[in-house]
Amino acid sequence: MTSTPPAEAQRLRDLAWLRRVRDRIDREYAQPLDVEALARGAHMSAGHLSRQFRLAYGESPYSYLMTRRIERAMVLLRRGDLTVTDACFAVGCSSLGTFSTRFTELVGVSPSTYRRQSARATEGMPACVAKQVTRPVRNREAVPTQPDLA
Repeated sequence: MTSTPPAEAQRLRDLAWLRRVRDRIDREYAQPLDVEALARGAHMSAGHLSRQFRLAYGESPYSYLMTRRIERAMVLLRRGDLTVTDACFAVGCSSLGTFSTRFTELVGVSPSTYRRQSARATEGMPACVAKQVTRPVRNREAVPTQPDLA
């Protein structure tokens, strides 16, 4: 019978907590969440949670949260019945400026441009396909639509 070394056992426990944190973000993206509150729920310090989350998932908990919020905002904006401001607050963002900046970084166009161009772009498409086709880019800015000739 082999036993797990203490360091490996701790790493596995941390990974389980990190999955719970990620699942909480996925479920409660529209709620006021901050790294300190997420860390308390995972019995870790905020710094340790941020470092371990980045190692496990390739981005910080805050970045992951904002990506979830932007994905949901994209769905709301495609429907066409909400304003950008309404979509911003519906997904849990409290700053329209931060929301617009992050949306533009991930999607490549401003929320208002996205709303105007995409309101009917996925009409008739199965939801699972629309979600995949419209998923924002993670961990890097969106690729510019025009080539840089300078």
